[in-house]
Order: sequence, then structure tokens, then C-alpha cells
Amino acid sequence: MGPRLFGFTKGETTYSFRLFPIGGYCAMEGEDEDSENPRAFNNAKIWKRMIVIVAGAVMNILLGIVLMFITVLPKSNFASTQVSVFSPCSFSAVTGLESGDKIVSINDYAVNTSTDFSFALFTMPVTEVDGGELSIYKEDCAFDLYVHASELVKEQKLDNDANQELAVMCQDAQVELSKAESKDASYKIFCDYYAKMNKRAGTDAPEKYPEIEYRETRQRYRTNVDVIRNGERKTLNNVDFLTLKGEDDKPQLQMDFYIEPIEKTFGSVISETFGSTVSVARMVWGSLIGLLKGQFSINDMSGPVGIASAITQVAGKELETSGFGSAVSSIVYIMMVITINLGIFNMLPFPALDGGRFLMLLIEWIFRKPVPRKVESVINTVGLVLLLGLSAFIAVKDVWKIFSGG
Repeated sequence: MGPRLFGFTKGETTYSFRLFPIGGYCAMEGEDEDSENPRAFNNAKIWKRMIVIVAGAVMNILLGIVLMFITVLPKSNFASTQVSVFSPCSFSAVTGLESGDKIVSINDYAVNTSTDFSFALFTMPVTEVDGGELSIYKEDCAFDLYVHASELVKEQKLDNDANQELAVMCQDAQVELSKAESKDASYKIFCDYYAKMNKRAGTDAPEKYPEIEYRETRQRYRTNVDVIRNGERKTLNNVDFLTLKGEDDKPQLQMDFYIEPIEKTFGSVISETFGSTVSVARMVWGSLIGLLKGQFSINDMSGPVGIASAITQVAGKELETSGFGSAVSSIVYIMMVITINLGIFNMLPFPALDGGRFLMLLIEWIFRKPVPRKVESVINTVGLVLLLGLSAFIAVKDVWKIFSGG
């Protein structure tokens, strides 16, 4: 934290303000050096030292629970993981998902809360698939019907009732398309509903129905999904989620169905608080594993500068769209994610972190002999240099992003 600027002593504790405002720390007598004082850290029993080492991470998690409760309490209801209805241009509806399905796993990631659901869904990799597949043909039929319905609403200036009816037709077509066993059967469903839509809009059926476009390959967010359907667990293979082209023609995943809400009660508030906290912890851990596996890169990491920038962006957007209360709630949520992230990261078995110190104590407990102080000091110093180097690199990257508009 840099050299001491000023401070004061109260009781047996010295409080000091340091040059670099990058965090805080506490140092106990006997923690980094040997001390003859019987009350020093190095002279305490191993189990007591272990408790002290994990106390910081535990407090981070407890604070995370409190902050999660603050974000949960104002909500009128909570998101479940059960499919309600599909959007008029759904891909998942024609590749396996059905209304009423309770999603319990996406891409082998267990889904217990809406946080798990979001993390699993939006960390799926995009894949190149055969454009001639029956499932792709069904998706194109469903999507082209949605586009046609949208064009009818715009061209014929249809009212809301007609708009709703066309949307229902799209959803009914999805149900039939999901059961189609061939491209010919799918195209017949497409033509039937195309004509129904024209009739509802007051226009004649076309002399020739449009062809379904063929491309050799398509990009899809495709994965296996486990659901509870009619009380039984079922694995749905190769479910596709709505994949659209975003900026620079990059694929973009969009939710193509709605989920059932959970009624707000005392029990559901408590359940949502603890369940979502566990989900955020899993999300943080999953992100760390993703870094090691190459799923995420160094560009996906941020330090204090990037975090401050993100908070500013989120708060500004919420103020414009939802108001002050929503902005505060979003900031509290980000604080909650950060504190849980700190608790988990700090317990990683890496030198200079609490997890590294805990590992040293574990070695001492197993072999009944402490790691030599010089060896421990060298290991922690090397670890600290690596961590500070990583922090400096990420800080420079965050500043560059801000000034380059990244």
C-alpha cells in the first residue's frame, strides 16, 4: 500500500493511512516474523491461526449475503428457471424446449437459480453447424414466419389485437414445427401459417410462397439442456438458442423465451438471498476456472479502474431508464459481486494470498513442523510481485480501454 502518510495508535492497534489507495490490510505481530510474545500470531495454536486466516474471506461472504438481501428485498417477484412462453421467433421452441420445462442444467452447468441460468446461457461458446440440418430448416421456417408477421403489422397498420393474434400464430407454428419429421413437412407448416397470417391481415395468399434460404454453415449457440418435464428429468440434446448478428457481424445470443416468476414471500426472499449468493460464488469460481481453461482471456479481467468505469456506466444507464432507486440497486449488486469475488480469490492457494498462508498452515499441521520462515518469506515475496505485476498490467489495460473507447 506504499509508505505511511499518517496514523494513530489506539490500544494495541496502530492505524495508518498509506500512499496508494488500492485497498486495505491488517498485520499482526508474529505474522511475517518470529516473536517471543506468547500472544503473537506465530505462537498461537494452528487451528486458531487457521481461523484468523479464513476470517477475512468469511466476512467477505457474509457481507455479500447482506448486500444480496438488500438487492432482493425491493423486488416484487423473482425469476425462476421454468419456461413460461416462447417469443414469436424462438429457436429453442423448435429444437426441444417446451412450455413448463424446469431447466436444471445448461451445457453441464447445474442451474438452481436465475443467476446460474444467466451465467450458463451467456458463457456458451458459439459453434459452426451444418446449414442443411433439419433443425436449422425448422428454425428458418419459424423465424421467416415471425419476419412475415412483423411486415404485415407494419404494412397493413394492424392494431394490437391483430398483432397479438399473429404472435400467437408464430408460437403455434413453433409447436407444430418441433414435431415435424422432415423438411417437406416443415415447409407445409410454414406455408399453412403464412396463408393464415395473410388471411388475418386481410390480404390474399401469395401465388408462390417464399423459399427457405439455404447456407452451408450457420453459427449457433447450441448445447444440451437438462429439464424436469412432467416430474421426470430429461436431457434435450442440441438445443439451439436464438442467434442473431450483432456488431461487426459477430453472433449474439438472445433469450427466446420467458420464464415463470416466483411470488414474493418471506420464505422466497430468504431462499432467493442465499440461493443467489451461492450462485454468484459459483459464477466467480466458474470464471476463474474459465480463465485457466482459456474460455476467458486477460481482456475479460478488470481491476479497480475497470470496475469503477463499469459502475459508472451501469449507474448512468439505470438513471436514464429506471430511475435513482434502480441505479442504487445495481451499484449494490456490483458491490456484492465484488466482495464475494474478493472472498473467493483471496482463498486461492497462491503465495501472498490468505489461501497461500492457509496452505502453509496446512503443511505445518500435516508434518508437525512449520515451513522455514525464510522459505515462506521468499515464496510470499515472489507471489506478491507477481500479483502486483498483474494488477499493474490490468490497470494499464483498463485505462487504455477507457481512452480508446473499448
